[in-house]
Amino acid sequence: MKHQALFGLVALLFAVAALRDGFEDWIDATELPPTLAETSVEIRDRNDELLRAYTVSGGIWRLAPVLTAVDDGYLDMLVRYEDKRFWQHGGVDPLAMLRATAQALWHRRAVSGGSTLTMQVARLIEDGSTGRWAGKLRQIRLALALERRLTKDQILSLYLTHAPYGGNLEGIRAATLAWFGKEPRRLTPAESALLVALPQSPEARRPDRHADRAKAARDRVLTRMADAGIIASDDALSAQHARIPDRLRAFPMRAAHLADRVRASAPERQRHATTIDARLQSALETLLADAARRSGPRISAALIAANHQTGEILASVGSPRYGTNGARQGFVDMTRAIRSPGSTLKPLIYGLAFDQGLVHPETLIHDGPVQFGRYAPRNFDGQFRGDIRVREALQLSLNIPVVRLTNELGPARVMTALSRAGAEARLPGGAPGLAIALGGVGVSLQDLVQLYATLAQGGAGQRLRSALNEPASRTERTISDVAAWQVGHILAGVAPPPGAPHGVLAYKTGTSYGHRDAWAIGYDGEHVVGVWMGRADGTPVPGAFGGDVAAPLLFQAFARLKPGFTPLPAPPPSTLITGAAGLPQPLQRFRPRSSGLAKAPNAPKLLFPPDGAILDSIGDTVTLKVQGGSAPYLVLANGRPIAKGQRRNEFEIPTPGAGYSTLVVVDGAGQSDRVTVRLD
Repeated sequence: MKHQALFGLVALLFAVAALRDGFEDWIDATELPPTLAETSVEIRDRNDELLRAYTVSGGIWRLAPVLTAVDDGYLDMLVRYEDKRFWQHGGVDPLAMLRATAQALWHRRAVSGGSTLTMQVARLIEDGSTGRWAGKLRQIRLALALERRLTKDQILSLYLTHAPYGGNLEGIRAATLAWFGKEPRRLTPAESALLVALPQSPEARRPDRHADRAKAARDRVLTRMADAGIIASDDALSAQHARIPDRLRAFPMRAAHLADRVRASAPERQRHATTIDARLQSALETLLADAARRSGPRISAALIAANHQTGEILASVGSPRYGTNGARQGFVDMTRAIRSPGSTLKPLIYGLAFDQGLVHPETLIHDGPVQFGRYAPRNFDGQFRGDIRVREALQLSLNIPVVRLTNELGPARVMTALSRAGAEARLPGGAPGLAIALGGVGVSLQDLVQLYATLAQGGAGQRLRSALNEPASRTERTISDVAAWQVGHILAGVAPPPGAPHGVLAYKTGTSYGHRDAWAIGYDGEHVVGVWMGRADGTPVPGAFGGDVAAPLLFQAFARLKPGFTPLPAPPPSTLITGAAGLPQPLQRFRPRSSGLAKAPNAPKLLFPPDGAILDSIGDTVTLKVQGGSAPYLVLANGRPIAKGQRRNEFEIPTPGAGYSTLVVVDGAGQSDRVTVRLD
């Protein structure tokens, strides 16, 4: 008998072990559904604030949570209410299941569930049923397998990703953004309790449709949490008086056009960090929307604000209202639309003319009737002002003087300078003509902001960028630092809009032919802002001038950007600051020298150094050799006179310093030649 009993015990132990091993094998063989669910692509600002998110397949809002960025009080409440032994069990809580079974037998209906959070995750990721025994058994098997292959934090993160919260909301972040307009970092007890209650019956308890049911479910959670000591009784009572949200909030959609471009540039990425400042972006979107609404139903507007010292774009508004198909055509990103720049290229042309030794800000230039072949430019008001200082010609945005300078420079040189500044200008067809000085070329708002950022940085600066981790890169040298300062100093003297401060911004306005585009672009010592207004379809806006509609927005944008204005830079040490009488004779009055395409037979030519030469900077002087022309010769380095009254064809000039320099020799008849060299 003893042997039989021992044999029976051994057999029982073997049977239990076999069952255990079979059970273990059954769990290990479980095929898990995918746990890496599709989550919304997110566009973030420079401070990691959400700018915009995109729905996943089926139009579902499902944002990936970060467990450490979810309110601890909510997590404590969730675990205590749904699965108080979550951190101890292996996927199934036998005590909870026994309790649920006993209550069901006693009351002849389901009173409480025995599902753990892990079992709920199993149901959510497999989208299975909860009621039938087969479904419940499958959840148990999946839960046990999940616990073996994932950590508790990973399982909790899956719940926070997939739990339903009504409508097309899945996951804790979608829920808090839609119901409370915020991320789940800090939640009140009332908010936490509602979020605990919603996934149990997300449609029947939707706050915007069934407020009474939602409140009752929330209050039950609060009562149980107070009884369990998770929150104080007074806090629970106070939370029961909190208002239930009555509507779904719209998800953030700031910098929407830029977000579309960023997403398209790297479609494989889930999170994109940008240089945008969400606070500033919101303020400027409101500013432009209000301005467009006041201007008429078909008016669109766009704006870019950037730090020209770093190249970071801080705000980008492509239209007053993104995505609308109405008269404003809000789906069109007007920061990238190719438009006529009007007079906004004039500062670049003057800067090139300063560098070429054609003029100085105090040089007299004639504003009178002129004709170049069949092209006869006119000023916007049809008036002529006779002899006028170059400074005033730019400040008044006169057309005739700048076309005369463009004729001397050659339109191709202006186009090359635009490219070197980082702007991609487009011609309507054929070779560039003199009309480019008045807007006869296509550019975008981003092109113009890039150009003015380059001017603000002394003629060579940072390329604009919107990706936070994108390496900084610089534009090519466009004009000298002296010429850039002279341009900025002139533009700072332009009269501001009524009520705006004077002398704080170097800015220029522009109006394209037929009043189709109104521009204002300006900078202080740190930031650059560009504003465009018009109609997206390119039809005229009668009576709209850049100075009237865009310039006030420019100054208002700076007011929202920061409390004051960063001072403009001081002049470079080599800047020639003098009145007209103190200028060298060839610079006192502008005289046409050459078309830039063909020189007069007796025009001077710089034989040495040749254009593009790399010279050794050892020593304090550089030797120049000039052929032709008539003495005396004037030499300018980067727009600054450094040698006057030279009567020999070979002479020495002071070294202009290391780096690239443009050397211009002007003879007694006002004819000139130039070379660009590099001193190492």
